[in-house]
Amino acid sequence: MATLEIRDLHVSVDTENGPKEILRGVDLTIAGGQTHAIMGPNGSGKSTLAYSIAGHPKYNVTGGTVTLDGEDVLDMAVDERARAGLFLAMQYPVEVPGVSVSNFLRTAKTAIDGEAPKLRTWVKDVNKALADLDMDADFGQRNVNEGFSGGEKKRHEIVQLELLDPKIAILDETDSGLDIDALKIVSTGVNRFAEAGDKGVLLITHYTRILRYIKPDFVHVFVDGKVAEEGGAELADELEANGYERFLKTGAKA
Repeated sequence: MATLEIRDLHVSVDTENGPKEILRGVDLTIAGGQTHAIMGPNGSGKSTLAYSIAGHPKYNVTGGTVTLDGEDVLDMAVDERARAGLFLAMQYPVEVPGVSVSNFLRTAKTAIDGEAPKLRTWVKDVNKALADLDMDADFGQRNVNEGFSGGEKKRHEIVQLELLDPKIAILDETDSGLDIDALKIVSTGVNRFAEAGDKGVLLITHYTRILRYIKPDFVHVFVDGKVAEEGGAELADELEANGYERFLKTGAKA
């Protein structure tokens, strides 16, 4: 069963005025079979955590460790992290003109598995994944994210999740820009992935509306680059009712 362990993680970014620390000692463990939700105000470090785990070059890890099943994630190149079993659904998926969805998916699957999937079964798998996300089969012929609506971009991310089948899925504001119908479809896809039992999900969100459809086992409140409080799903209900005021007053715990 997969386990992602984050210990005392410190991350900074370069600015005109020198390095600025964003994460200030994050401790978090996501095990297979668990769904974790991270919530917090803007600028608290939620997306920084996601991109640092994935290996975005903008973020400089200045301290701490990240391991996946005991292997040092921070020592891996970005593609090695993906092959090891990490997946990031981005808040703002980028357009890739000239590359079709079908070619992109098959290239990604080949890179992760080390061999190309058999074409006959692969086409069936892709069409099923698309249908599960309420997308037509001809969607595969469109260029990646080019001209996609917000909902199409996010559903395409979950198609990738289902086909690439990682160990740990990091979903950065997957609910942003979705109407209620698309939110339900995307949530069903995430739940389908999580129900495998040996997969871990780290869900970053501002709002509790997605948590009505994806039930977290743990909720973590991020404030000022740290985990200020942890709890179960009831903590998200408190945030919905009262916001982040009490956390902003007391600050993050050491």
